[in-house]
Amino acid sequence: MDAVLHALSDQSRRTVLETLRGGPATAGELAALLPIARTGVSRHLRVLREAGLVDVRQQAQRRVYSLRPEPLAEVDEWLGRYRVLWEHRLDALHTEVARGRRERRSTR
Repeated sequence: MDAVLHALSDQSRRTVLETLRGGPATAGELAALLPIARTGVSRHLRVLREAGLVDVRQQAQRRVYSLRPEPLAEVDEWLGRYRVLWEHRLDALHTEVARGRRERRSTR
């Protein structure tokens, strides 16, 4: 999971993943989205591939990348433990806001 979190830490790699949500794309198509040199794009794609976030297949002279959502599900599961804490806090905040509204109405 550390490799996945490292891969997600970079905005360019997140842009690539967002693009691949819509379906497979060639390396050239992905490179056109990023304001960096092609060698930098290749490095980002390698990081994503090594983290297991993308698959690549050769199609004639082009490399076609596609999203692999399984590693993201693992991160989501890990974050779920912390999400519960926030949900309880947000529920408590909602209760306090509602209580404050009731008190303001009753004093009018």
